[in-house]
Amino acid sequence: MAILEILHFPDPRLREVTRPVASFDADLSAFIDDMFETMYAAPGVGLAATQVGDTRRIAVMDCSEDKNDPIVMANPEILWHEELETVDEGCLSVPEHYDKVKRYTRLRFAAQGRHGERYEMDADDLLAQCVQHELGHLDGGLYIDQLSRLKRERIRRKLAKAARQGPPVAEDDQ
Repeated sequence: MAILEILHFPDPRLREVTRPVASFDADLSAFIDDMFETMYAAPGVGLAATQVGDTRRIAVMDCSEDKNDPIVMANPEILWHEELETVDEGCLSVPEHYDKVKRYTRLRFAAQGRHGERYEMDADDLLAQCVQHELGHLDGGLYIDQLSRLKRERIRRKLAKAARQGPPVAEDDQ
């Protein structure tokens, strides 16, 4: 397994629309393992393929407190949703920024698992939010698309400045 590089906004690869997963083979299974390892190490509760530069329509999630309930979503689609509310949201591709967005609190989605088996699942609260967030990535979107142009531009400038300055230097390294 390997930890993959997570792309940061405004990287244009985050805007790519994914293509359906057609082959559920050993390569895909290894990629799924790498995605989980990357997500847990970040740490995060979800990760879409586009966030690591891959255009396959697949995302992984684990919203459990103990990080023992991994979910693989290949070719996911939302079947129904209800109860729109405003929630706080962040993203591994938009580090250190959180804002309020609208998400449905309950939904049902269909997807395929690691080996191509189709399943349906009901989701509420954080899991429902995560499903919508990851589907947004798979469709070439980011949660910040719900924010004003001014807020998005401010985030872009802040992340660009941080990228130019590089990672923080530990006192021991000085």
